[in-house]
Amino acid sequence: MKNTYSALENEWKGTLMYLWIKNLLDGRTQRVVVNGSMSKWRPVTSGVPHRLVLGPALFNIFVGDTDSGIECTLSKFADNTKLCGVLDMLEGRDAIQRDLDRLERWACANRMKFNKAKCKVLHMGQRNPKHNYRLGGEWIESSPEEKDLGLLGDEKLNMTQQYALTAQKANRVLVCIPSSMPSRSREGILPLCSTLVRPHLEYSVQL
Repeated sequence: MKNTYSALENEWKGTLMYLWIKNLLDGRTQRVVVNGSMSKWRPVTSGVPHRLVLGPALFNIFVGDTDSGIECTLSKFADNTKLCGVLDMLEGRDAIQRDLDRLERWACANRMKFNKAKCKVLHMGQRNPKHNYRLGGEWIESSPEEKDLGLLGDEKLNMTQQYALTAQKANRVLVCIPSSMPSRSREGILPLCSTLVRPHLEYSVQL
């Protein structure tokens, strides 16, 4: 958690919370066992122990100021960041580019890097001028469709592909249920369909 330490030191140094976090993460060691062979103990210099509530807490603290000064809408997720803006005039294009520049400066200041190969632009709307944008010194590629919270949508907000994918998942589960059930009674099949198939359909229908 070296980066997290640096982000907290100026504001928290000397406080009880900072000392508690530092004592919890410092001095940890681990080793690996493969096919009965055991490695030597090695110090752990980054990361948070698995399933510890400290992980999400430190993540929120560390990325909490990502949207500082952002003009457009910024959505932050555990492994993703989404920037959205309205392009009614050229000012909208410039606002998006300014926000991208702010995000790049934030990443550099916090010694982090965006995976620019995975950064895409989804132009939505029939009259979208489809401007080009850059992140740092690299231009961002445009994409005709993207996944958002696990759902696939395209630039025309057409969900046909998502419906097809949902139907495929539901059908695969439906095929497995009878083959794994010795009984074909209604009382046995309906609860399984409700538990295993229905969530896939409802998640797509809500969108």
